[in-house]
Amino acid sequence: MDWFKTRLHENQKQVFDPVRKRYVSLTPEEEVRQQVLHTLIEDLQVPAGLTAVEYTIKLGSLVKRCDVVVFSSDHQPLLIVECKAEHIKITQKTLDQAVRYNLSLEVDFLMLSNSKSYYLFHISEGKLSTCKDLLTFAEMDSLKTKTR
Repeated sequence: MDWFKTRLHENQKQVFDPVRKRYVSLTPEEEVRQQVLHTLIEDLQVPAGLTAVEYTIKLGSLVKRCDVVVFSSDHQPLLIVECKAEHIKITQKTLDQAVRYNLSLEVDFLMLSNSKSYYLFHISEGKLSTCKDLLTFAEMDSLKTKTR
């Protein structure tokens, strides 16, 4: 994949997103999102074809967007990733946001990152537990809830 390719377009710096296959504004959060996508796809072997960026969900009457959603091998939502700009600390508020998004998708994993720190959580039987290490796609896929 072609990572971190940038251009200046109408006085705006943009980065090519190889998942969305288009240039997008290079904001501080987008820079982190691109780094996280690189980690997911290149290091954790997440198939790009099972990855959605800025995935729209409904929470009651509100429309929200998850930064990244990864789908399982059977095309069910598996992982929500919430990205924050590098200068923003990952806090309980960040986790609460991802948990709220999960009310709509009911994934098995949540990931939070500001590119300096990565946190992965596993949700099993309604309980949230912190994973000691990041898991590969195959590991997460094998741990997914069997019944939905």
